Amino acid sequence: MIPLTTGGISSIAAIGAHCDDIMIGAGATLLQIAHHNPDVVVHALVLTGAGTERESEEKNAFAELFPRADIRLTVADLPDGRLPDHWGAVKGHIAEFRRHCEPDLVLGPNRHDYHQDHRLVAELIPTEFRAHLVLGYEILKWESDLLNPTLYVDIPAELAHRKVSLLARCYPSQSGRDWFDDEAFLGLMRVRGVQCRARYAEAFVGEKAVVSPYGVHSLN
Repeated sequence: MIPLTTGGISSIAAIGAHCDDIMIGAGATLLQIAHHNPDVVVHALVLTGAGTERESEEKNAFAELFPRADIRLTVADLPDGRLPDHWGAVKGHIAEFRRHCEPDLVLGPNRHDYHQDHRLVAELIPTEFRAHLVLGYEILKWESDLLNPTLYVDIPAELAHRKVSLLARCYPSQSGRDWFDDEAFLGLMRVRGVQCRARYAEAFVGEKAVVSPYGVHSLN
């Protein structure tokens, strides 16, 4: 496979509809980034869960994943499962979030997600982050909506296991869900690894990117 690189990442924007979405979809990729740049600036927005145990879980997870980073996490209080009914509020939160960051990479849900909250957030992210590398992550759940991915991030085995350990430890409120367990998360990363000739991987869909076949400088 042809490797592409983002270059150094000093600032990330991560967006989720619910607490734990970001960690499920891109937790191992974020661990990779933190490994290479422990001082990365992390901007994160979650649209639901403010004032509940879910917010505390999210804050603990980000603190554990990025022990040295400058974490700027906002958790809003929109209603879980009903974000399309609050289109204007979702758009407003993402627009306000965008005004306070200029990231090297944006991570969010993908447009093909069957969950209505995830899908709406995915559709609105590119309307605010219009000149950024936006990667849509996948969230394993009951619906049969897994991606046909176009981009993969090779994940070392140690970081794959750290991701599933972090999910189990930091989100105890989700332990009763039949799909929320180590085997499911590790299994999906193994499948994605097979697809890109790695042991483990996380998969994404790119919104839009420009690739120069001539290196850094384009020809005039």
